[in-house]
Amino acid sequence: MPIESIVTFIFASALISVAPGPDNIFVLTQSALYGRKSGVIVTLGLCTGLLVHTAAVALGVAAIVLTSPLAFNLLKYLGAAYLLYLAWLAFSAKPSALPSSNNGLVSAKALYRRGIIMNVTNPKVAIFFLAFLPQFADPQAGSLAGQFLLLGALFIIVALAVFVSIAYLAGALGQWITNSPKGQLYLNRIAGGVFIGLAIKLIISSAAS
Repeated sequence: MPIESIVTFIFASALISVAPGPDNIFVLTQSALYGRKSGVIVTLGLCTGLLVHTAAVALGVAAIVLTSPLAFNLLKYLGAAYLLYLAWLAFSAKPSALPSSNNGLVSAKALYRRGIIMNVTNPKVAIFFLAFLPQFADPQAGSLAGQFLLLGALFIIVALAVFVSIAYLAGALGQWITNSPKGQLYLNRIAGGVFIGLAIKLIISSAAS
C-alpha cells in the first residue's frame, strides 16, 4: 500500500477515535469509577472487539450484517440488553472505598469482558469498518483481505493510544472521588444514565443511519 494512504488512514483514524462516541464514553466512565488501570483494561477489551470486526470485514461477514435486517437487529438488541444490564449495576452500586488497586470490586477479567461485549455487540462498528476500510484499500496493491487486516491493525493501534489517554485523564477524576461517597453516588448515576442513553441510541438505530 502507498505510504500516503497509510498516513492518511492513520490521521483519519485518530480523528475518529478522538470524536465523542459510545466507546469513548464507556472508557471515560469506567476509568472514573474504577481508576486508570481499569480504564486501560476496558480499552484492551474494546480493541479486542475491534479485532473481531476487522476479521469480519476481511472475511466478508460484515456484509451479511449490512444486508440482513434480522442479523443487524439481533446484534443490536443483544448490545442494548447488555448496556441496560450495566446501567442496572451502576444504579444499584453502593458507595465504597475505591483505592487504585480497585479492591476487587470489579475484576480485570470482568472489565475486559465488558469492553469486548460492548464493542462486538454494536453493529454500527461492523458497518463503520465495512464502509471505512475499503476507502483506503487498493485492489492493485495486493490481497484486499490482507490490506483490510493491515488497516484494521493500524486503526486498533491508534484507538488504543487514544483510549488509554482518555483512561488516564478520566482516572484523575476517579482519584478525586476515592474518598467521596457522594461523588461516587453521583458518578454511578451519571454512568447509569449514559448506559441507558447508549442503549436507547442503539435500539433506535438503523443500518442505513
